[in-house]
Amino acid sequence: MALPSPASAASPAGDPAPDRPVNVLLFAVAGAVAVANIYFPQPLLAAVAQSLDVSERTAGLIASAAQLGYALGILTLVPLADTARLRRLTSVLLVLTCAALLVGAAAPGVVTLTLATLALSTTTVLPQILTPVAAVLAGPGRRGRTVGLVGLGLTLGSTLSRTVSGAVADASGSWRVAYLVAAAATAALLCVLPRRLPERLGVRGPTSYAGLLAGLPGLLVAHRALRTSALLGACVFAAFSVFWAVLAFHLASPPLGYGPGTAGLFGVLSLPGALLSASAGSLTDRYGPRVVSAAGLVLAGLGLGAAGLAPYSPVALVAGANLLVVGVSSSQVANQARIFGIGTAVAARVNTVFMLATFGGGALGSLVGTWLYAEHGWPAALLAAGTFVAAGGAVVARSARPAAPTCVPDATRKAGGVRPRTPQGES
Repeated sequence: MALPSPASAASPAGDPAPDRPVNVLLFAVAGAVAVANIYFPQPLLAAVAQSLDVSERTAGLIASAAQLGYALGILTLVPLADTARLRRLTSVLLVLTCAALLVGAAAPGVVTLTLATLALSTTTVLPQILTPVAAVLAGPGRRGRTVGLVGLGLTLGSTLSRTVSGAVADASGSWRVAYLVAAAATAALLCVLPRRLPERLGVRGPTSYAGLLAGLPGLLVAHRALRTSALLGACVFAAFSVFWAVLAFHLASPPLGYGPGTAGLFGVLSLPGALLSASAGSLTDRYGPRVVSAAGLVLAGLGLGAAGLAPYSPVALVAGANLLVVGVSSSQVANQARIFGIGTAVAARVNTVFMLATFGGGALGSLVGTWLYAEHGWPAALLAAGTFVAAGGAVVARSARPAAPTCVPDATRKAGGVRPRTPQGES
């Protein structure tokens, strides 16, 4: 499936559109395989704790390391996509990710495994490079739909990776085999993806690597749409991470007593929610990101409520997982569609700021969730997740207020002019 690259995909700064159409199917599959490296360890945590003779709280640090590493990689590596050679950058990242996965598979202790997870999650930031590339190639009229389809691949990768890793651990009797399978899948991308990418996202500018990083705070200050998406992304992903970080522990505890295979099965059982989130892109194009974000928060809140009211009912837990997946995924698609309206020339960098906030929230959610679960159990963890959802609701409500126009330098314009600061990307 390839969408044409219209002339309207050129940036406001006059950057030429890349010379290749966007292959949505390839981007979605590649994003799914890459993002799976962040989430496949989650259903393995109970098995890791038992195998390495550590507490559940200590094993939970692996989930937090994955989120922190991903945020670190987004900060330090994704901005390069605005100016670097995409094929070379992609190849290097895939090689480094494979190496870290192999180290994780052979880790003798939890410290080595945590460091390997931190390293592999730092380099497996390919999804956050492919998403702005796809949005730029698609152009404004198809931006929401394209981001939604690529986002569907990321959602499927994050959910099904839990199922695959749990099934592999059960079938092989070792969580280490799951790391080997992930390394093989990542290596397969190296043979296909780099040569199908454009050489560059745009023209090479004079900005240095240090300049790219130094300009990130200025983008956050200049664009209200970016601030809104960053705050909302952090809130919803914190709630998402609380649920999935502690689900394996909850399912393994009495009276449920399920193993990692069942915990991973929740990835397949939440597949309907992932598929439903594919419509979020088209709905965003039609109704605007604020409406879709608000609806996603409502669905996420209902999911947490179902899981909290019937904590030992597999049906309620599956229903809650589905509602949470569709709610969070829809909200994130709307958030990204909002920020990619800021400008082609800074597409990777605004995505850097947004995803840095999002996975910072995810790391906080994993840390808070595992600590609260260890101290106070499942209800306390879900209460924390609900608090994050409520905070996201406050962000959406505040974004509805009109911004006071002020003249600020516009980083997305070539001549360095000024324009009023308005709620960009909002409908």
